[in-house]
Amino acid sequence: MIPLAPNELATLIRALAGNDPASRESAGMAIFRHGCELANAATQSWFLDPEFAMCIVRDRAGIPELTIGLAVQPANFDKIRAVCGSPRLAGVPPDQDAREFELHFSGGARLDILTTAAPGGAGAIARFLEKSGEAVQQVEIAVTDVDRATEILRARFGITPVYPATRPGADSTRVNFFLIPAGQNRRVLIELVEQPSQGEREALK
Repeated sequence: MIPLAPNELATLIRALAGNDPASRESAGMAIFRHGCELANAATQSWFLDPEFAMCIVRDRAGIPELTIGLAVQPANFDKIRAVCGSPRLAGVPPDQDAREFELHFSGGARLDILTTAAPGGAGAIARFLEKSGEAVQQVEIAVTDVDRATEILRARFGITPVYPATRPGADSTRVNFFLIPAGQNRRVLIELVEQPSQGEREALK
């Protein structure tokens, strides 16, 4: 895997904030592929475990549902959201440093566009942007049961989650995180995400 160079990713982010729909589509799919490659380097052994594989949410083609979390500066966040028709902002718990919305592209490609809610502050996204600049901040894996998936990773792979217990995520999801080596002296933050029930989703609309 050859990761995108910072200048290549910056070019894609500019295209994502541009006025040309075709360029936005191409950029979004390229960023999604880049994030999936990062995730594969970190998690490919997980998907070979039969019980963990049973926890994974898959599309009609049987492909795991991944969403790539792209952290951008607040100004780019607003530009991207505006040119993409102002998608609904996710309901982020007030104690978490994030603003976010989702973008969907061809072939099931999904991006979660993230920025800090408190620029210059001590929150997770603010610190990530300060250290790493605009980049893939996390890869989200949809699961049916985040508690069970976390326990499998802890017991069978010896991986300690970031949080000792599942916590609330955006839009009433339940989440936990794992910071995993991804080769080439890189690490990737993996977020396991369990969606709310149908009734909870309806209440968000």
